[in-house]
Amino acid sequence: IKMKYNFDEIVDRRHTNAMNTDGFRGYIFHDFEGKKKFPFKDEEFIRMWVADMEFAMCPHIIDAIKERLDKRILGYSQVFEQEFYDAYNKWSKKMYDWTYERKDFCFSLGIIPALYKLTEFILTDHEYAIVNTPAYGYFKHPLTYNGKQAVFNRLVKDEKGVWQIDFEALEKAAAHPMAKLLIWCNPHNPTGRVWTEEELKKVAAIVEKHNLWIISDEIHCDLLRQGKRHIPMAKIMPDYDKLIVCTSASKCFNMAGLMFAEILIRDETLKEWYIAYTNSYAMNVNPLAIAAHQAAYEKGGEWLDQMKTYLDGNFAFVKETLDRELPETHFVIPDATYLAWVDLSAYLADVEDIPDFFANKAGVLLEGGDALFVDNAQGYIRLNLAMPRTLIAEGLKRIVKAIKERT
Repeated sequence: IKMKYNFDEIVDRRHTNAMNTDGFRGYIFHDFEGKKKFPFKDEEFIRMWVADMEFAMCPHIIDAIKERLDKRILGYSQVFEQEFYDAYNKWSKKMYDWTYERKDFCFSLGIIPALYKLTEFILTDHEYAIVNTPAYGYFKHPLTYNGKQAVFNRLVKDEKGVWQIDFEALEKAAAHPMAKLLIWCNPHNPTGRVWTEEELKKVAAIVEKHNLWIISDEIHCDLLRQGKRHIPMAKIMPDYDKLIVCTSASKCFNMAGLMFAEILIRDETLKEWYIAYTNSYAMNVNPLAIAAHQAAYEKGGEWLDQMKTYLDGNFAFVKETLDRELPETHFVIPDATYLAWVDLSAYLADVEDIPDFFANKAGVLLEGGDALFVDNAQGYIRLNLAMPRTLIAEGLKRIVKAIKERT
């Protein structure tokens, strides 16, 4: 296909207050005062860490934001117009053959803020949430913050290196009298698994049998490899009241800074609590974010499709390079996300702090290991591949060189 959008363009993000360029010291190295010194200047780093893209946003979204700005007032805003709900459901119907009722929609400044509040509402002090690991760090942070317990159910790799759910262990965790909630992620971050219908049904059966709450984070659901299909948990559990689904176009359309997510809550009491809390100060959402999300759902399909094709090429390139240069690496191209979850333990088993090693020895910023992910992540790095291929090629070259120089 002829590409209409240019994903090879390098966009300069310096001096835009971007976390990606300016926030890495605090986030990765907990160095909030900028004291940490590296043998590389900030602009020399290849940044493969935070989960936003180096691609320019879809032009239709930028136009919609400009159009909204032309109304010239950005006052307190909520999602009142039916057009938004229609756009969301039309997208949802087209992509996954599923729609949601308007009464179930709540909104948040993001899925993480919603997790902080929902885990506080749902869990009493001695009850716990089950988290499949390795997990994105923010599946545990809200529990820690709220003084709640977490039980880790470790995913296991099959002989092909594909991550699988240990259903026996999940059943055992769910059967515990204090288990109350499953924090579920599909597509899974960081492994990139898109769970099959059969797997989802098994999970649903365990949740229903033990009467658990389930929060299904589906933010990566449109970032699939070409030919893959996402199945919403709501479709698998159409009548289950204790299901909460979290979605947002922010991840796949690269507008995380607009702070907007849809939180779909079926249970009336929980919804009332959530709205009462958010009404106090957080119910108002950014009017530009509403316009941007609606435009993504209405007009973003072609951009997303081409971006996915470009990403597929990036994954193939990384796989081929790692297989050739570092044959002991374990890496399977994931079903979804733009994040490569790479097992480098054969080379870096004795490296205490993997992000520090690559920042100092390679000039590459990346995340990895148990410090930044939850359990079951030792020896792994997570590489953001949503960037021009020339940058990935340079990043990989540096990673390979740094590993070869120490082995």
